Amino acid sequence: MITLTLVEQPVVPLEAEVLCPDVMASLSHEAIRALPVCLGKRQRRLDDFFRVEGEASDELEIRGDAAKIKWIGRAMTRGRIVVNGNAGMHLGAYMRGGAIEVSGNASDWVGAEMSGGLIRVRGNVGGQTGAAYRGSVSGMRDGTILVGRDAGLEVGMRMKRGTIVVSGRARDFAGLQMKGGTIILGRGAELRTGAWMVRGTIISLHPIPLLPTFAYACAYLPAFVRLYARHLGTLGFTLPCDEVSGVYARYTGDAAVPGKGEILVWNPRGN
Repeated sequence: MITLTLVEQPVVPLEAEVLCPDVMASLSHEAIRALPVCLGKRQRRLDDFFRVEGEASDELEIRGDAAKIKWIGRAMTRGRIVVNGNAGMHLGAYMRGGAIEVSGNASDWVGAEMSGGLIRVRGNVGGQTGAAYRGSVSGMRDGTILVGRDAGLEVGMRMKRGTIVVSGRARDFAGLQMKGGTIILGRGAELRTGAWMVRGTIISLHPIPLLPTFAYACAYLPAFVRLYARHLGTLGFTLPCDEVSGVYARYTGDAAVPGKGEILVWNPRGN
């Protein structure tokens, strides 16, 4: 394992696309230390900010508050990154494989336009998790993002496939212009959930305010929810799927597009 310990906190965000197993796995210790990073307009060496330890590997551990370190795991296809602390913007952007785990919080654009792999953030995340970059047609195309607490604006904006789980609460526009995939909201969301969604599924385990362009369809327990519950259970997330406990109210929309998406809201028995 390669261990990087942050020894100098950058005064402005540090562009560090080299913090990726695909880049480091075949390099010597000295070559890893000399990898280029950008501080503003200036190019610096990786060891100007990090103490580098360990042997060449496709496993990378980052220690310290990396809240100002951008592009960790950009476009990675293999291996594992563990961040013991916070992570900066664009964590796992364009990711195609492997796994990233963050013990703290992460900033905006987690897993933006990713097409494979697993990202787990134990704390909060910023806006645009799993979303499309401005001007892009599609956001997340596959893979899984797990958020331990709350999420910011536009979770899953224009996502096409994949799964995003937010254990806490999401802010406005979750599932904005969604084209496919699944978003699960453990404690609901704020306003305009599913706005202009074309396809896909949003599951909320708490009541949420719905746009008037979503129509009530029925109350039932979808078979696919049991499959999701089984899979997510192995990742530590509980998704209710027992008819004895309750059912899901299904709403279809967004009729303003018009769209064929769905929002499922958990309704426990006795409510």
